[in-house]
Amino acid sequence: MKTNLAAFNNTKYQPGNKFKIVAWYIVNRIFINTYLPFPIGFRLFFLKLFGCKIGENVMIKPRINIKYPWFLEIRDNVWIGENVWIDNLAKVTIHSNVCISQGAMLLCGNHNYKKSSFDLMLGAITLEQGVWIGAQSIVCPGVTCKSHSILTVGSVATKDLAPYSIYQGNPAQKIKEREIDNETLHHHRNL
Repeated sequence: MKTNLAAFNNTKYQPGNKFKIVAWYIVNRIFINTYLPFPIGFRLFFLKLFGCKIGENVMIKPRINIKYPWFLEIRDNVWIGENVWIDNLAKVTIHSNVCISQGAMLLCGNHNYKKSSFDLMLGAITLEQGVWIGAQSIVCPGVTCKSHSILTVGSVATKDLAPYSIYQGNPAQKIKEREIDNETLHHHRNL
């Protein structure tokens, strides 16, 4: 058998009506995926208008690309850096206090290389509380980055990341535990 891309059929995948998809494409190019210095309020307004669920104190830097905001949930105190690509063909959930550094990619789609028709395969992505996705790193379809895990710069998460763990490489492997110094927290409690 050989790959036959002419046999690829994606008609079963319906992410939304055509008008909504085209309208989002235009808005995304003008207000979201641009270096034009629009206030963050513009970006948040249009994301919400197109169905994104957004919490409080969310920072979205310029030049990010979001495939379908109606498949995206961003909770409180989230930072998303420049040139992040959220290719959310499926649901992406970003919990509170998550940092996604510049150039990172969240990829919800893949292809079944075992089928000659190269069928589309989808998998939701979840970034739990306190996760840090390093610059130029990739989270693959179906991956959950558990609470306070870290994917280091340029790494590729092909499987779930354990909580409070630091992962590095391609494919990402656990290199050590994440320890968080609560000195500042203790200092504020004593004031």
